[in-house]
Amino acid sequence: MSLLNKFCTWGDHHHPALLDCLRILLGVFLLLKGIAFMQNTTYLRDILVQQNHISFSSLELSIIIRYVTFIHMVGGLLIALGILTRLSCLLQLPVLFAALFILNLFKSPVNSDLWLTIITCFLLIIFMVTGSGPLSFDRYLKDL
Repeated sequence: MSLLNKFCTWGDHHHPALLDCLRILLGVFLLLKGIAFMQNTTYLRDILVQQNHISFSSLELSIIIRYVTFIHMVGGLLIALGILTRLSCLLQLPVLFAALFILNLFKSPVNSDLWLTIITCFLLIIFMVTGSGPLSFDRYLKDL
């Protein structure tokens, strides 16, 4: 447990303000991606069905679509506001790793979705380490 506390303390003390702007942009991006998935669930369903190496039942597809949409919307909002940032990033990572390794694995490396997924995964890992930073509701509530 002390290693986890050292890890969190290091992340809290090494956090430039410019990183907060990047965190807010990442959160807004994930929120908008979740809204886009909610508005067009057939797009996400088609992405999952087109994978020839994986077959899902209709119940599994429905659960996956709702999970991805919910995690992107709620997690993106929490990341943008700086509330429970580390937990939100941790919950986002399985979705992004699945998109990275399962969905983008058999596409060409020039695919723009692949690079966007890699950058998003990298940023989520960074914010899981550094936390929410000085421009966040977590810091505001801590200072009260």
